[in-house]
Amino acid sequence: MKFKIDRRDWKKVSLSDVVVKKEENNKDYARNMFDRFLKVDHMDAESLHIKRWSSQKAGDELNPTFYKVFRKGQILYPTRNPHLKRAVLATFDGICGEKTLTLAPNYDKIIPEFIPFLFHSENFYKHTISAIIGSTNPHVRWRDVASFQFLLPPKDQQKKIAELLWAMDEVIEKDNDILESSRKSLQVFIEEFVPRKCEDYWRLGDIISTRKGVTYKSTDYSNSGKGIPLLNLKSIERGGGFNKNGLKYFKGEYNESHLAKNDDLIVACTDLTRAGNVVGYPLHPSVYQNKKMLLTMDLIAIEIKNHELLRDYLYYVLKSQWIHWKLFANSPGTTVLHLDLKGMLNLKIPKFSTEVQNNRVKKLKNIDKNILIIEDKIYSSKSLQKSLINQIF
Repeated sequence: MKFKIDRRDWKKVSLSDVVVKKEENNKDYARNMFDRFLKVDHMDAESLHIKRWSSQKAGDELNPTFYKVFRKGQILYPTRNPHLKRAVLATFDGICGEKTLTLAPNYDKIIPEFIPFLFHSENFYKHTISAIIGSTNPHVRWRDVASFQFLLPPKDQQKKIAELLWAMDEVIEKDNDILESSRKSLQVFIEEFVPRKCEDYWRLGDIISTRKGVTYKSTDYSNSGKGIPLLNLKSIERGGGFNKNGLKYFKGEYNESHLAKNDDLIVACTDLTRAGNVVGYPLHPSVYQNKKMLLTMDLIAIEIKNHELLRDYLYYVLKSQWIHWKLFANSPGTTVLHLDLKGMLNLKIPKFSTEVQNNRVKKLKNIDKNILIIEDKIYSSKSLQKSLINQIF
């Protein structure tokens, strides 16, 4: 769906014309007056919502560089790694790091509900990413952020546009709540169907073999959908599953033996964070069924050698929390985690008859099916909202 917007009476402005950079810095005041503090990791990509934070009262340690006060209604924009597309709208007063911009709306020029969406527009991403400086610590300066130019509608149009964008956002957030609830229900059943204590077990090394993905030249990558789909680390959702936004495409030459097979179970063997939200988790098998897809070196393909073990049962086994913690324990690394395949192959998983496996998989798939429907709905809603944001800014 394409929106048609009349911009004839819109005026070109710079970001510095419509927002004011605030610098409320006081270490003692910040520490003593505010409990909650916000790290960059608390911000989700391309979302304005703050859904988690740290708390001094809860015993979370406040970093010495966290002394900047932010206020409710301000836009928080981390200047480090702008390519991560993070910016949120503060819904409470708190503390953030010194490198996060705290921006307040200029009420003379804009209505406050209108401007937050600018920070998740493609033009703003391109502008800030092109202004990155520093190789080991990539960041963008305020003066470069402030120079971003766009067409600003009159306030009456700002109000109408903001109402539409926030109404769309409300629909997305409600569906996100339903999705989160469904995922929790699925996880409860997974933990029940993959018990810690069992009469019999399989040792993974006895029933599977693995093959690792291949390194490909980034110059042959494409994000435009041209080429063969390339499964990579970003393709796997946190906790397992599929992230549609993480798929890349490959335009170069490849070997047929490197393609994903229908019976494979593809698993992340790397994680870029210490939290281990991806390493050891599996990609949803439906993604590569009857399709030609490659996989990068950050993934491994598991081939099951014993017909008594069902691939889809193993998929849910690897999504269980207690199994994941064992795999996480076998993932050494300081900044990047790498799954220790020897440790993985020594892992013991609950052994059941194919009949029991089938029954459990069937119940879990029914929940999974509903989750996929909700995910598709959210994806469509986000695409529609993003289309409008990109036309405005």
